[in-house]
Amino acid sequence: MTFTISDTVYGTDSADAKHTMYNDLLPQLTGLVHGETDLIANTANFSSLVFNSMPGLNWAGFYFLKGDELVLGPFQGKPACIRIKKGRGVCGTTVVEGKAIVVPDVHAFPGHIACDVNSRSELVVPVRGPDGAIIGVFDLDSPQPNRFDDVDAEGITALLKVLEATL
Repeated sequence: MTFTISDTVYGTDSADAKHTMYNDLLPQLTGLVHGETDLIANTANFSSLVFNSMPGLNWAGFYFLKGDELVLGPFQGKPACIRIKKGRGVCGTTVVEGKAIVVPDVHAFPGHIACDVNSRSELVVPVRGPDGAIIGVFDLDSPQPNRFDDVDAEGITALLKVLEATL
């Protein structure tokens, strides 16, 4: 399968603009992971696609569960925290709660872990293995307050379903 990566500049100022962006990213991601089952390769391309397509990000990447902590995986952005305990910060809380968490203002989230002092909002979505168990999280950070909403959580969840089908 061949794939094309768009250089479209997307808007984030409305739900319709976000839906358009996620609808465009789905076939791009599908093409990127088609026929590939390597977790590192697919999560690296996933992170790059999202980071380079979505406006207003300063970090996009994965953390994977190893025992009772999350360990840094492929990402785009500044160097990041390497290990996060389950239940700590937004990423660790996402694992415990088992659902996407949208944080409009990271300074208002109890126990927020500041890997990049410029981050102001965050979205973390669980990644599930073939049996439905959480194997990690996909984390998005933005220097803009209120950058993420439920449309973003749904859009990233849909993209992760494409990735999860390769596991």
